[in-house]
This record gives sequence, structure tokens and C-alpha cells, in this order.
Amino acid sequence: MRYFLTLYILAIVAFVGVAGFRGSISRKPPIEVFPDMDRQWKLRPQESNRFFGNQRSSQLFVEGTIARGMPYQDIPVNTGRVTGSTNWVDINPLDITEALMERGRQRFDIYCLPCHGAAGDGKGITAKYGMVAVANFHEARLVSMTDGEIFNTITYGKNLMGPYGANIEIEDRWSIVAYLRALQRSRLSTMDDVPESQKAALQN
Repeated sequence: MRYFLTLYILAIVAFVGVAGFRGSISRKPPIEVFPDMDRQWKLRPQESNRFFGNQRSSQLFVEGTIARGMPYQDIPVNTGRVTGSTNWVDINPLDITEALMERGRQRFDIYCLPCHGAAGDGKGITAKYGMVAVANFHEARLVSMTDGEIFNTITYGKNLMGPYGANIEIEDRWSIVAYLRALQRSRLSTMDDVPESQKAALQN
């Protein structure tokens, strides 16, 4: 045991003597355990490079790639905000068609139903396992919420809800918003919301 402790202490002293303490200053170059993390092969801008036909490192963007930056952020359909402001878009910017609603129902059933329930009342399967803090879409607060803010919540998440921006395409997020509004109207609508041509059939 005595020899083990002696060797252990000597090993520590040798390691500190070679590597030094964290934050200490030395004129010697640092030890590179994984040199590829420090010395990466990469193209530097404005330098010549024999890989490309024009011998340049800086190349034009590939045709058909998605634009990023301010132009992307200034389009309401991408962000849910009014261009040039922090205000939410009031109404869904997509055309509400039967195909869009059906797509919204499919995406809702996949991503939203487990927690929020088929009716959007927050009584999904997760409620049976103790998750009680799930939004009920029929509450007045969520009914009065703008479409843009709901889109933003789907994209970036809120409170216990995680973000789905990486999982659901932009158009599908808007289709979910449209279907969510349909769920709300199915429970909160009145006879005043029914077209005149259909009121008689409902009253009978």
C-alpha cells in the first residue's frame, strides 16, 4: 500500500510538471490531445484553392438553396410576425382550403394530440401519466390569441412544451393553427356563426 501511494503521488507530480495547472502561463505550446479540433481543414475566404475550377475559396451560393438572414425574417409566413415589427400576425396567412385543413388534422394528430387531446381540451394520453399542465385550447386566453403567436409557440415552444420548428415544416405549422381554430369553433360557436342556408337544418 505504501508503494502504491508513493507511485500515485509521483504520477500526479509528473503530470502537473508536464501539463501544468489550469490557468497557468507557459511559453511552451499546449498539449493537443485531439489536434483535429484545433487544426481543422477548412477553406479561408479570399484565398486561392485548387479544389474549385476558378481556383477560389469563396464561391457563390448553390442555386436553389434557402435564403437566410433578414429577408427570411421579414416574411410573416416564416415568423408569424408583421413585417418590420414585433406584432403578431392576426390571421393565418395561408389560404384555408379543405386540403390544408386535412393536412392540419393529420399533423395535429401526430404532434399535438398526445398531450392536448383529440378535442384540444388538454386531456391527452399524457394526462393519465401525471402531466396536468397542458393547455386547453378552448380557454378564453388561447381563443383570443393571434394566429401568429400560436405559430410562434409551435415553432419555439413555451413553458413545458418543447419547440417543434425542427420537426414540422412551416406550412404544416400554419395548417395546425387552422385546424386548431376549427376545433375551437366546433365547441364555442353559436347559431350566429352558422350560414343562413344551413340554420334551418340545424334547428330541425
